[in-house]
Amino acid sequence: MAEKNIYTVVVADDEDELREAVCTMTPWEALGFHLVGNASNGLDALELVERLEPDLLLTDIRMPFISGLELARQVREIRPAMHIAFLSGYDDFEYAKQAIQYNIISYMLKPLTMDGLAAELKVIHEKIDQRYASLRRFDDNQGDRAAFLIPLVLERYDAMPDGREAALREQAAACGVLRGTDDRSVLVVLTAALPDGSACEPGLVHLVDQLANKYLRHFTFSSSGRVVAVLLGNPSDFEEYLHILADEICQLTERALGKRVLVGVSRAVTVFGELNSAYRQSLEALHAAADSEGGVSFTADTRKGGGLCERALEIIEQRYMDENLSLASLSAMLNVSPNHLSACIKKTAGETFINILIRRRMEKAQQLLLTTNLQVQEIARRCGYTDQHYFSYCFKKYSGTSPGALRRQKGVQGGTAPEEVTA
Repeated sequence: MAEKNIYTVVVADDEDELREAVCTMTPWEALGFHLVGNASNGLDALELVERLEPDLLLTDIRMPFISGLELARQVREIRPAMHIAFLSGYDDFEYAKQAIQYNIISYMLKPLTMDGLAAELKVIHEKIDQRYASLRRFDDNQGDRAAFLIPLVLERYDAMPDGREAALREQAAACGVLRGTDDRSVLVVLTAALPDGSACEPGLVHLVDQLANKYLRHFTFSSSGRVVAVLLGNPSDFEEYLHILADEICQLTERALGKRVLVGVSRAVTVFGELNSAYRQSLEALHAAADSEGGVSFTADTRKGGGLCERALEIIEQRYMDENLSLASLSAMLNVSPNHLSACIKKTAGETFINILIRRRMEKAQQLLLTTNLQVQEIARRCGYTDQHYFSYCFKKYSGTSPGALRRQKGVQGGTAPEEVTA
């Protein structure tokens, strides 16, 4: 009998008894899973995902501080290849349907028996197995677009003759690359390669092709041992999906094929005559990706590992009071992927982005509590929290006491805080 693949899992639910039962009574190992952590709210669950990088997150859809839907959205930015299963009440079904785009592999209704949960986990395990197996299979079905696109990508043209671009657009429409001659999609070239320079196997070409198909129109082929993908879409498509696609290629190649891969991504170009230039940009980015923690580099990236982390810490110091500061928004400011930034911060600073941000906010909160008579609600706002209960939970988790108790211990007069917030 073949050995069962073991996938790591994090459980998140604010119902303590249910979470404890799921964690302790589920035969995880027999079902092909290894429980690596659990959380009572979305904030702690997000921190666990960033730190532990599990294969599966089993989460309630309604939780304090960060809902299951918001958790799924943020998890997708950090770990796009990770699977998510919802465990929640019947009334949340319509709400849960919004999360299909976040790689939801299962939706389980409460109340759920332990036998029912085990049966569904068995199904989830089979789905993950099947997904990874499908990514290993190679099916060459590139069609006539190869004759059109491959020469444009690989051959260098010093100058395009007048009218050549218009003719190229007609050819592109005729072979289905464009949806018509009036299709104004921009183009990006993504190149993937193994770090040791060995030739990429056909399965990697298929994997890149399958993943690109989830997000963007594309054409994928192999050249000189590398996988090359020409991606098409409007600028908003690339802004939303490009970082996610590049990260998911790295994550799933390692998980499904057992190999590390590097990815380089060009800037967007607007004409077919610039595809070779974009390809050369992707090769330069591919070379830089060797020094990248996440294995991905974009042409616009100018960072080195330590320098990137240093700039990230500077922005956290400057903007910790912004309630919308997140790993995704910070990575957008630095023009890198959330996964790369997360890996870089963990390696260089030795802890996760979330922990660094919360620590800075709590340091400021302690200062304001002990040196001013501001109301706790105002202190929370100045530290990036619109929800006073959320702030109090984070403060107690960080300092071991509530805001009001700290003031009483130090004999400081000021506004009151909600006591003993639980999650």
